[in-house]
Amino acid sequence: MYMLLGIISEIGSIEFFKDNNALAKYAGLTWRKTQSGYFEAETTRMTKTGNKYLRYYFIEAVSSVKNHSSEFKEFYTRKYNEVSRGAHKRALALSARKLVRLIFGLLHHNQLYSTTKLDNRSN
Repeated sequence: MYMLLGIISEIGSIEFFKDNNALAKYAGLTWRKTQSGYFEAETTRMTKTGNKYLRYYFIEAVSSVKNHSSEFKEFYTRKYNEVSRGAHKRALALSARKLVRLIFGLLHHNQLYSTTKLDNRSN
């Protein structure tokens, strides 16, 4: 419960963010671009710039959510099995990014979470 309160308090007003990408960047849950000419690296590091407390709350929240939500558990497991090195941290970060999209949608549309999909109304 404290993680959700921490997330909401660190976000402040959802109106400050134009989309979920802006919220993820604020939380430091984005990846660096590593490229030169036509070369683009396959493995890149997370930026970790932004609000370190918000990033912490998202990572801790997704650790708990994956144990209680089958959708997040399946997503975490799929991402965990994709690589052999650093699988847990990578799967947690990608799952946290998915949680950012969910929380942004819920706050932006002023809806409560349910297991059914969010309706696509625009406010």
